[in-house]
Amino acid sequence: MDCIFCQIVDGTVPATVVVDEPFVLGFLDTRPVFKGHVLLVPRIHVDTLPDLPAELLPVLMGAAQRTAGAVVAGLGAQGSFVAMNNVVSQSVPHLHVHVVPRTKGDGLRGFFWPRTKYTSDEEAQEYAARVSAALAPPP
Repeated sequence: MDCIFCQIVDGTVPATVVVDEPFVLGFLDTRPVFKGHVLLVPRIHVDTLPDLPAELLPVLMGAAQRTAGAVVAGLGAQGSFVAMNNVVSQSVPHLHVHVVPRTKGDGLRGFFWPRTKYTSDEEAQEYAARVSAALAPPP
């Protein structure tokens, strides 16, 4: 399959995993808005939110809710930005939820998303570990 997120889910493409659950995988964005930016994907391939089976909606959104809390607790952020695109501005045609740590005065305005980079794989692993450690278990 050509879908990069499906390849991450099946383990053929490496990723820095933050959330590893039966129906949802969360990993660090390789071009984060801010360090600790997590992408949550359903393990099954669906292009957009309207394509997601209804029974997975509370599972995906529950993971987003818990991850939003984890970026605050694990990274010392003041809050989070949670978003998803459907077709327009959707860089990968596999449903994904962005969970971005935020702090007052961080410069994020509207939907202009400047991107940054991790200085190393080790730095990315450290951010992933901090968010994972703060993540509440699924209900």
